[in-house]
Amino acid sequence: MSPHRFLLVSPATRGISLAVTRQLLRTTDLPLFATHRSDNVDEVRENILSPLKGEGEDRLHLLKLDLTSEESIMSAAESLATKLPKDTESYIHTAFFGGGVLHPEKQPSDLNEKNIASTFQINVISHLLLIKHFSRFLPPAKPKEELDVPAKWVHVSARVGSIEDNKRGGWYSYRSSKAALNQVIKTFDLQLQMNKNQAICVGVHPGTVKTDLSRGFWESTDVKDKAFEP
Repeated sequence: MSPHRFLLVSPATRGISLAVTRQLLRTTDLPLFATHRSDNVDEVRENILSPLKGEGEDRLHLLKLDLTSEESIMSAAESLATKLPKDTESYIHTAFFGGGVLHPEKQPSDLNEKNIASTFQINVISHLLLIKHFSRFLPPAKPKEELDVPAKWVHVSARVGSIEDNKRGGWYSYRSSKAALNQVIKTFDLQLQMNKNQAICVGVHPGTVKTDLSRGFWESTDVKDKAFEP
């Protein structure tokens, strides 16, 4: 029996991650587990499925998860485990992690301790904890049954996390958090290689996309004609 493969998107209710969730429901036939933090599950489901005209409705499974709480992340992973088939091996096909927050900081006087902590909690710590609790669902070095393709474990990073490419400064916390996330991504990929998991970990730079995160910069001369739609 072939392994059961599934998709995971966290969080899945806004911006790029919402667009990815819908695209995966449109273009694959795999079960998709989507995380959210809302108390209104019906509203979350409707928001994701509304433009799909019923497509993928039976394959969408929701998991409640708060990126600021390790207990919540661990609980969501346990909930996912209970929803997988018991009679066959189950592995991630693609996991997409898009959690991110941006507080504009043009100069040191703009730095705020609460905002700095929030930035690193969402942009770095949550990604580390998602690795800790959800990487158990990645295929091992030698699954019992051969896989069609290796698993893809994807984190949304940003070009501004590059130290070498930093030519303009600003965005202290956001740049620093993305630089840290890039190190996390590289380190986890090396771990997968050393363990010979049939999986890769990558970071993606989507450019400036018209989401709530970048809303304050849409009219910038550098962004106005270059921002992408999700």
